Amino acid sequence: AYADARVGLEMGERLFTRRQQDDRNIAVMLMVDMSGSTKGWINQAEREALILLSEALETLGDRFAVYGFSGWTRKRCEVFPIKRFGEPYDDLAKGRICGIEPRDYTRMGAPIRHLTGLLRAEDARIKLLITLSDGKPDDYDPAYRGEYGIEDTRQALFEARLDGVHPFCITIDEQGPEYLPHMYGAANYALVADVARLPAKVSEIYRRLTS
Repeated sequence: AYADARVGLEMGERLFTRRQQDDRNIAVMLMVDMSGSTKGWINQAEREALILLSEALETLGDRFAVYGFSGWTRKRCEVFPIKRFGEPYDDLAKGRICGIEPRDYTRMGAPIRHLTGLLRAEDARIKLLITLSDGKPDDYDPAYRGEYGIEDTRQALFEARLDGVHPFCITIDEQGPEYLPHMYGAANYALVADVARLPAKVSEIYRRLTS
């Protein structure tokens, strides 16, 4: 194409033939907060961020899965498969992302352990568990609130690291710096203070994580 342009010819149309993945060997699990506190503008920003990030992952050729999570005491810890590993990122997957709705509470320990197990089964050199959330661990059960919920989440993240999974959290909670360094580590979270900027910032953060 460069040679054609230099001699004044029109460049051919068949320049890009296929994506050949030589160096990247990444599996990404996107864990999305579906707690009731995400209702409204936050939920919309989450969905837009997921669409933008999914488009970027599809272009890069990185394997990815998307799961939502919510909970109501230890007897109902729920994860919602939106796009599994191996499933195509097609109109059906996009429709599921656009259909994400707020549900109950932010009980994080059990979903982290379950999704880490799914990541463990993936044959990848780099395994990322990226949580998109609007607040700290919380539950209808008052015993889970505060220190217990934070410590349970921290332990689940520690177990994920032992399994070779790198956890990272993207939050819009301005109080995040008070508890996230204890749970994730000082360099393993990002605070996006302006909810409106969340969709654009998520893709930027992912580029930094994998560069």
